[in-house]
Amino acid sequence: MLANIDLAYWLPVIFAGLMVVSMFAYVILDGYDLGVGILLELEKDTSEKDKMIASIGPFWDANETWLVLGVGLLLVAFPLAHGIILGELYLPVALMLLGLILRGVAFDFRVKAKAHHQAMWNTLFFVGSLLAAVSQGVMLGRYITGFAEGWGAWGFAMLVGLSLAAAYALLGAGWLMIKSTGSLQMRAVRWAQFSLGFAALATVLVSVATPWISPRVFALWFSVPNVFLLAPVPIFTAVLFAVIAYSLPRIAARQAQGNDRWCWLPFAATVGIVLLAFFGLVFSIFPHLVIDQLTIWQAASSTEALSIILAGAAIVLPTIFGYTIYSYRVFWGKAGELSYQ
Repeated sequence: MLANIDLAYWLPVIFAGLMVVSMFAYVILDGYDLGVGILLELEKDTSEKDKMIASIGPFWDANETWLVLGVGLLLVAFPLAHGIILGELYLPVALMLLGLILRGVAFDFRVKAKAHHQAMWNTLFFVGSLLAAVSQGVMLGRYITGFAEGWGAWGFAMLVGLSLAAAYALLGAGWLMIKSTGSLQMRAVRWAQFSLGFAALATVLVSVATPWISPRVFALWFSVPNVFLLAPVPIFTAVLFAVIAYSLPRIAARQAQGNDRWCWLPFAATVGIVLLAFFGLVFSIFPHLVIDQLTIWQAASSTEALSIILAGAAIVLPTIFGYTIYSYRVFWGKAGELSYQ
């Protein structure tokens, strides 16, 4: 039976699927801790800032593993596309790495620094988080336009960058609602209400701009019968935004009475919105890896090389999944006081 499987066709499809899974996991997991970093600047109380950092402390390093995995799969499974994509995205990639390094340094130094220097490290953690988030969005915007040149294409990329930062802030606020209590939890609800408007507006603008910039995407989404088959995507996205907007004031009222019920709902709904956005993106670009230039089969390594890489992925992926699930199980529940001991 295995002899009848066309490996030259299916192996690139499998690796493209693994890359999508890796990047989706990264956007959700590192998205919320980047969001907490963005929101850190809005909190004025130092002890509350420590609680915000404590809520992501056990996870943020491991969350970035998914980015390494996704880029690593692109490098080994699709080396031709890897060269083109990272060559075109050299500047935002460099800025993203600068932001991630800044976050890592500030995360450790903010606690060990003397009191009069802590504010500086907190601000640098915010700057690093915002820089990483916007850079990732710019990379996505440049990718969607096929690396088109001109002010319009770069303006669109910046729009996607700001959109992603707003989505991360919404994820971060949702995460803090789950992991915190008291006044910090109440402020997290207000931050979610504030970032929700930006995230919703950005989603609308990106959804309108993407088919306008790419004729191929426009034809794909607005041809019959696709326009009817894909209608649930924007409808469910709008419903999830409405669910968040409806639930936030009610969650705040319950929290004021010491009732924590349904505090997870905004985060779960935001994950649903990101999932729908990923579906829309994958549907728009598949089977291209570099839009309108290179398909996954044209960019793939040889079948023999992919077979060997798949054996490695079969070990690495379950390991990362297992570690991720285990760490979230161990540190389940509300975040405690920040400790670097």
